[in-house]
Formats: sequence, C-alpha cells, structure tokens
Amino acid sequence: MPLPPTDREWKKGSAELLVLSLLEDQPRHGYDISKLIKIRSGGALQFHVTSLYPLLHRLEKQGWIDGRWVEKSEQRRRRYYKLTPEGKKELRSKQKSWKDFVAVISQITGIENA
Repeated sequence: MPLPPTDREWKKGSAELLVLSLLEDQPRHGYDISKLIKIRSGGALQFHVTSLYPLLHRLEKQGWIDGRWVEKSEQRRRRYYKLTPEGKKELRSKQKSWKDFVAVISQITGIENA
C-alpha cells in the first residue's frame, strides 16, 4: 500500500536513517537497499532509483558511506556501499534523535509504543 501524500514527508525525513541502518551490518548495492526497505516495511515504503541513488551519492559526499564498484562473474558491475566510521557516528546520532522524537510524540499524543 503506497503512502498517502502527507506521509511522504515522514519518508523523506527518515531516508538517511533507513539507508545508514541497512548498511550497518554489511555492504549493499542500491537495488538491495531498495528491496530491503520495501520488504521490511511490508511495501509501505518504496525507494525508486530516482530518489535512492541521489541520496546514496549525497551520503557518500558527506563521508558517511563509501562506495566501490564490484564485478562478479556472470553479473553486471554493481556499486556496493558501506558505512564509514563517520557514518556509524551519524547513524547513532540519528537513532537517538529518532527515539527521542518518538518518545516526545508519544508523550504528547498519549500513544504508547509508537
């Protein structure tokens, strides 16, 4: 189920956190990142190439991820991204900010375990 227009802003604000989180445990290529976001969100979140690759390039330019081209036999060349030490620090910061934000929203709205 696609997100309503107002929920797209939530997606936009959390995109960096989502990508950095998926790169925490292993390097991944763009299509893999996109597929995991869709699967883990039950289809509620989807990142298309037009939005994902500019985000990956921006994160790389900021020094939070590092990309390198990998060629495997009988597969096309893919760019794999991994978290840098600076990216790990940024991920921790974004995770804390997100948890704090959710806690405040829960406190205001009375929603438990938001």
